[in-house]
This record gives sequence, structure tokens and C-alpha cells, in this order.
Amino acid sequence: MPMTALEILQTSMDSMHGMLDKVISDMTEEQLNFRPQEGGVSPFFSLWHYVRTEDNVINWVIHRQPTVWLEGEFDTRLGLDRTSQGTGMSEEQANAVVLRDLGLWQQYQPRVWARTAAYLRSMNPDEFETRRVTIKPLPEMSLWSGLFGICLSHGYRHIGEIEYARGVIGLGGLTI
Repeated sequence: MPMTALEILQTSMDSMHGMLDKVISDMTEEQLNFRPQEGGVSPFFSLWHYVRTEDNVINWVIHRQPTVWLEGEFDTRLGLDRTSQGTGMSEEQANAVVLRDLGLWQQYQPRVWARTAAYLRSMNPDEFETRRVTIKPLPEMSLWSGLFGICLSHGYRHIGEIEYARGVIGLGGLTI
């Protein structure tokens, strides 16, 4: 029996989350903060940017709840910006996004995954095309475009960036 659009999204988000968990599972803070070259970003910046984006999109923009980031005071505890998630940052600002507590980050990331999964389990799939959302700085879009394009597709892009950095530092990419 064919999967519904919601089932495809749920399964794909779970898979992407698993890949993000796996791609960083054996990395140290030093490796996560490595910058492959001038003008590039660290694996942690890519990870932080994506997880913060998903947290903002799912919890604040779509579900109208506080983000895990602010609710858990991860901004203060990790010493990172309260509201920024990387979009539009200068190189200097991006370079300032440094992981200083891997254990604390490992508390934040799975909480975002859990909130996303809970939201997707509770949502009405009729909203995919009828509900409109605005994910700044982008124009208004359908809920489907926000979830599929900004969350799912965007997440896979950042997995690739992290895999590239893994290769540069000698860890290799993910095995399938």
C-alpha cells in the first residue's frame, strides 16, 4: 500500500535525523569546530544552523510553541546567540559559533527531534496545502513546502557539508 505524504515526511525526517546523529557520533568538539578552509564553516556551524532552524520552524513558526532552544536555555548554557540560527550571518559571526560543551549539545539535539516527531504525529495532513507559513527571510509558502523544503531537504544539505568536513579531517563520510 502506498505511503501517505505525512508518512513519507515522518519516515524521511526520522531517517535524516538518524543520519545527523550518526555523522557526528564519533566527532570531538575540536573536530566539530574545524574549519576546512577560509570562507568555509565548521561542521558544528552546519549542525547548529540546521537544528536551530528545524527547532524554529517546527516549534515557533508552525506549532506556535516556545523553541527547545529557549525553553531549555541552551543559548545561555552553550554561550550562543539567543535568537539567531545562522541565516544571513557574516563570516565573522559564523566563526564565533563554537561548540564548547558537546554533552550539553547532545541534550539539545534529541529534544528537537522528539518535538518534531511529536508534532508530525499530531498534525492534520490536510494542512499541507491549506495552511500557509512564513519562514523568514523567505516569502509565505504552503506548510508542505516549509516542512519538506526548509526542514527535510535543508537537513540533507547540511549532512553533506558535515560529511565533507569529516573527509577533510580524515574521518571519512557515512557508510550506507
